[in-house]
Amino acid sequence: RREPVGTLTEALSAAEMARSNGYAVQASHRSGDTEDPFVADLAVGIGCGQIKSGAPARGERTAKYNRLMRIEGWLGGKAVYPRDILSRA
Repeated sequence: RREPVGTLTEALSAAEMARSNGYAVQASHRSGDTEDPFVADLAVGIGCGQIKSGAPARGERTAKYNRLMRIEGWLGGKAVYPRDILSRA
């Protein structure tokens, strides 16, 4: 488990390092999170197989899941779930 990172540059670097060492990447919200769904965009952008946002019980959490569904809708048939990444984890 890698410690949380604070900048986008650190997140991209950590994802690259994890993958180059055979690990899967999981995007995660931070405590005290807002309704900004950016972590969903980040997860899709770097090809995460998982996103950790908690149960869809509060607005800041459902915002992330709603964003993922919107992105899937925009991508249509091009939306791919990276199962092969998870099978190596």
